[in-house]
Amino acid sequence: MMYLRTALVSLLLCTAAHAAPQHALTLYNEPPKYPADFKHFDYVNPDAPKGGTFRESSMGGFDSLNPYISKGVPADNISLIYDTLAMQSLDEPITEYGLVAGKIEKAPDNSWVRFYLRPEARFHDGHPIRAEDVVFTFQTLIKDGAPIFRTYYADVDDVVAEDPLRVLFKFKRTNNRELPLILGQLPVLPKHWWATRDFSRGNLEIPLGSGPYKVAEVKAGRMIRYERVKDYWAKDLPVAKGFYNFDYRVTDYYRDNTVALEALKAGQFDYWQEMSAKNWANAYNIPAVTQGRLIKEEIPNGNPTGMQGFVFNTRRPMFQDVRVRKAISLLLDFEWSNKQLFNGAYTRTRSYFENSEMAATGLPGPDELAILEPLRDKIPPEVFTQAFEPAKTDGSGMIRAQQREAYQLLQEAGWRIVDDKMVDAQGKPVTIEFLLAQTEFERVLLPFKRNLADLGIDLVIRRVDVSQYINRLRSRDFDMLVGSFPQSTSPGNEQREYWKSSSADKPGSRNYMGLKDPAIDQLVEALIDADSRKSLVAHAKALDRVLQFGYYVIPNWHIKTFRVAYWDHLGHPKTPPRYDVGTATWWAKPEVKPVTPDDTTPSADSASGGD
Repeated sequence: MMYLRTALVSLLLCTAAHAAPQHALTLYNEPPKYPADFKHFDYVNPDAPKGGTFRESSMGGFDSLNPYISKGVPADNISLIYDTLAMQSLDEPITEYGLVAGKIEKAPDNSWVRFYLRPEARFHDGHPIRAEDVVFTFQTLIKDGAPIFRTYYADVDDVVAEDPLRVLFKFKRTNNRELPLILGQLPVLPKHWWATRDFSRGNLEIPLGSGPYKVAEVKAGRMIRYERVKDYWAKDLPVAKGFYNFDYRVTDYYRDNTVALEALKAGQFDYWQEMSAKNWANAYNIPAVTQGRLIKEEIPNGNPTGMQGFVFNTRRPMFQDVRVRKAISLLLDFEWSNKQLFNGAYTRTRSYFENSEMAATGLPGPDELAILEPLRDKIPPEVFTQAFEPAKTDGSGMIRAQQREAYQLLQEAGWRIVDDKMVDAQGKPVTIEFLLAQTEFERVLLPFKRNLADLGIDLVIRRVDVSQYINRLRSRDFDMLVGSFPQSTSPGNEQREYWKSSSADKPGSRNYMGLKDPAIDQLVEALIDADSRKSLVAHAKALDRVLQFGYYVIPNWHIKTFRVAYWDHLGHPKTPPRYDVGTATWWAKPEVKPVTPDDTTPSADSASGGD
């Protein structure tokens, strides 16, 4: 009995030691890059000067200052006013360091996580941040927040304020290794402020936060200005050192990207991330660039580029047959577009985890086959026999071979041409509406439209404003659209929002295609439960293959850099973060006068883009 008691005490002491509070969280308990006594991240300038204004642009407008609900369009960068329990490092795949929570304790069996709040943490009104605020935030997001929160936090069983500075999250199961990190990203909302307000309503009342900035001015739908909080409670913490250097951050809203780019060149704002290869090549031939005042720079992007593509809404009967989706996919001539429209700047995307070790290549290896074999009768047979490759052309614009193959597939699906018009299996003429908010993307769709027209299919490009687009996207009122599925270096719970059956009918989810497939559901859950990096990679590759051969999107294209243009009064660290542009680490150079519209003349050249 004495031996048993001693053994139990030893076991408890061992468990307690293993679960000791830590300064950082990692996915598989690997050591973090930065030790407990680190002074600042490597990708910041800890001595960056404070002051000045960072002006940027956005498209469309906004009608809400609540980014956590589905109603309304929130203002850009509103998350700057909030602090989270932990802060993700931008030069590690997935590591978080304590922010509001100075220490974090994780159960050895991953059955719970405990956050120890910093006593000095406070909201902008001076009210201390306490455990009850964390509990309130979690419960409010579950009850009244956007559907994505219910998906993200589905494996949380309970949240308890153990005392004013300790919060315990208990889990329903122990396999979800990402869950402690997801909870570390929880913003902390002030319970005392929201007690008299309706969280589910989107409006323009300036909310109370605790972050490095507060909202200083709002012009509904046109402009929002943030002011740096001079006595920000966390300003001297290692996780904040070198960040948040501008006294003001301003976002102006423009009708479209063409107008915004001209405004940049006219000195009306300071920073622009260029998404158009054509613009990058041709739209910056102005004196300010040749003189070095307006700087063009390509910053390496270490992130997986994920998938951008033309999404099929499989809720529509015409897209429920995979042969139809594959046939239409054959009609995108990327090689011609890349040469004629994009100045050869892009690479064709083929994987949902592009630009990462998780992208499926070749035929499945042993680790993937072990995952896929039990699903053999439920997934496309090509998964086992082919390496997925999008259709490739010679770039001449003549795609007769692809059109013949597409027509054969459509005939197999019961479609046929009657009086030069394609009709479906029910004899109904086929018209596809492509929903679009970006004016400049229309030129990218026109060659695709012509290729469809050659087979008697009418593609109607329906351009709407941003608010209409968002409403139609949320209500799934579209046939096709341009959709993106961004990925991190450690995919996890967010995959439920992209691919699982349970998210298909949720307004606001990222399951744009309406995907409902039990085999994919199983693959997603297995990926989330992966217990090592090796297992995670194998599960991601297996999921990738099944998605590829489902032809749910027509893959677009990607680059591996951030293309940015900015005026020379802005400075940034010599070493950028690996996984972000890092504008939160930039600063205004005191010795350089900020550009104004009076300092430059707008270019007379049009600058269409968006590809």
